[in-house]
Amino acid sequence: MSKSFSSEASQTDWERIDAMQDEDIDLSEIPEVSEEQIKRAVLRIGGKPVERGQQRVDILLDAFIVEYFKTKAGEEGYQALINQALTEYIRTSSSTPNS
Repeated sequence: MSKSFSSEASQTDWERIDAMQDEDIDLSEIPEVSEEQIKRAVLRIGGKPVERGQQRVDILLDAFIVEYFKTKAGEEGYQALINQALTEYIRTSSSTPNS
């Protein structure tokens, strides 16, 4: 015997939801995330847990890219600057892995 559902169709007003802007969302009842919660959080990409920290990799880059980052980095170190640029790209990119 199959179980029947109390509602056949969603009662959500999807057109209203799609039309909403970020500033229209009321976040007043959502508590801030604490530093302790962030430390305990598990980062997942594509559903798979990702370890914290850095990982050493060998990567081939075009010479002009390396020279650009070396020039921009100065004393900071160009590898750290490349890491920051990639991190910013991921944060602002609308694409996600496996999409």
